[in-house]
Amino acid sequence: MSNFALIGAAGYIAPRHMRAIKETGNNLVAALDPYDGIGVMDSHFPEASFFTEFERFDRFVDKCRSDKSRKIDYVSICSPNYLHDSHIRFALRSGADAICEKPLVLNPHNIDQLKRVEAESNKRVCNILQLRLHPSIVALKQRVSKELEQNPDRVYDIDLTYLTSRGKWYFISWKGDAAKSGGIASNIGVHFYDMLCWIFGDVQSSSVNIKTEDCNAGVFRLKNANVRWFLSVNYNHIPDSIKATGARTYRSITVDNEEIEFSGGFTDLHTKSYEHILHSGGFGLDEAYNSISIVSQIREQDPVGLKGEYHPFCKVVD
Repeated sequence: MSNFALIGAAGYIAPRHMRAIKETGNNLVAALDPYDGIGVMDSHFPEASFFTEFERFDRFVDKCRSDKSRKIDYVSICSPNYLHDSHIRFALRSGADAICEKPLVLNPHNIDQLKRVEAESNKRVCNILQLRLHPSIVALKQRVSKELEQNPDRVYDIDLTYLTSRGKWYFISWKGDAAKSGGIASNIGVHFYDMLCWIFGDVQSSSVNIKTEDCNAGVFRLKNANVRWFLSVNYNHIPDSIKATGARTYRSITVDNEEIEFSGGFTDLHTKSYEHILHSGGFGLDEAYNSISIVSQIREQDPVGLKGEYHPFCKVVD
């Protein structure tokens, strides 16, 4: 049994981490969040110590280092994106490995610096890249790898569409502040970019067609794929056929016009991620580099409008 601490216990994704810690047979010793309405902990680790102030949490974790039964082995990080870098450093310097939600950091130079802290502390950083463990995505990876063995120069045509409706709260929260979240591409697209690079190779070129606070769209060329992508948190961008079902989320990936079915299978991916980390080491800093480079570049690019190649959904944007 390993001991865990959790930073960002009140957020949307934190319960998945709590469940993953529990389902892998481990113990949550302490949790931190400035918001104190954390009743969800009662369903997972009611005996865990809880803190609303980082300074007291820091002191508690430091004291645990001298108590073998409570020493923190892993710090799970579910805090706002712009704090990930600092909280990863805290974990490593506290003698623990870090398990961090996506996006790992906001810029690739942060990864370079974290490699130095990793080496100094002799601890590891693991990124939650759950799509790499999704059965449908794993099957696609295996299929494409076989096809590229036969034809290494093959180039696939891919459309990535991800619409996940958010209310007015989103733009008031840190998620609506690009300086804190990294913007739409970082906040909701980074794990899709990681998955595509994992399967189809590194980015060769990238352009952005649309960049607004609620929608990003663009095109990039991977080693073995041309990708048109569209990301939105605006409910009005969802197709009417999807709205008619009552759904507020729509995700689609087509490869050479073939739909890749991966609408299900998400509920246990964090537990699978923890199992992978605990038994195989997980996905480290190097694995995160491609997707973080992509979102950092998107953040700096000016939109070119609807010129050349662009995702068909761009036409629904006012």
